[in-house]
Amino acid sequence: MAAAKRTRKKKAEAPPASRGLEARRLTSATPPVSVSTLARTIADDEGTVLATYRDPLGGHWQLLAALPLERVEPTPFQRDLSEAHVGRLANAIDTLDRFLDPVIAVPAGDGKYWSPNGYHRLGALRQLGARSIVAIVVPEPEVAHRILLLNTEKAHNLREKALEVVRLAEALAALDDRPEREFAVEFEEAAFVTLGLCYQQNGRFSGGVYHPVLKRCDKFLSAKLPNALATRRERAEKLLALNEAVNEAVKTLKSRGMESPYLKAFVVARVNPLRFQRKPTADFDETIDKMLASAKKFDAGKIRADQVARSGGPPSEE
Repeated sequence: MAAAKRTRKKKAEAPPASRGLEARRLTSATPPVSVSTLARTIADDEGTVLATYRDPLGGHWQLLAALPLERVEPTPFQRDLSEAHVGRLANAIDTLDRFLDPVIAVPAGDGKYWSPNGYHRLGALRQLGARSIVAIVVPEPEVAHRILLLNTEKAHNLREKALEVVRLAEALAALDDRPEREFAVEFEEAAFVTLGLCYQQNGRFSGGVYHPVLKRCDKFLSAKLPNALATRRERAEKLLALNEAVNEAVKTLKSRGMESPYLKAFVVARVNPLRFQRKPTADFDETIDKMLASAKKFDAGKIRADQVARSGGPPSEE
């Protein structure tokens, strides 16, 4: 009898109008002192508070403000700017002659504001010569650490996510020595930290072919964040060594006349000891050590062209 097909359970929808504040209540209360102080700071920074209100879902206080463009900067751990995307945004905004999508900003001190989700919109307005920008200013600076959740203007690829997360981890390690596992919300996946360290050393690293393996064996650590980063650097070195061994196996396959965009994924799948295991998790060192040993012993002479042709997975990013 065939096994029943597993279906993903759909998240139950909340009953209508069961959460958050009614529209008339968003401005009905008196803001706390911290919000009033932030409003004065914005005025001192040559900005203008347009509205003070609570968000409709969680009831958190925030301000809608116009800020001088030169005072708003991306968070220092964001992904690199895409000039092509900036150009498209600038053209769209210029054609419409309106800026309709406020960025999120948090106070960063010294008259500056960090935006965790508006890098490309900032670039577009600068390209257009704008003097100011409209922002939703959030009083809590830690909101700037939620970069992956907040970045909605351009979809992240794996490399961008990993680099953002490792930059954030390195910045937080200098300020906060809580255990790494307490940053699970900010980092989203432990694998992003390890992959980010690999991308820092090799911008053409093929993270996509290793990501499925890491999702099963690379978990958040109980060590304090600075110490966890040291462990992750060791893990990144192992992963880079594995990548070199896989590259050599791919070269051997190519020398035998095999050509496919999936060659690297094919080799990784062949040396992956978790491929046929049902256990949802595994040990990182044990898994990568086995993969490295298998990659070094990879025998291209035993591989047939039809086996490669049937393979799939993410093509190499290199």
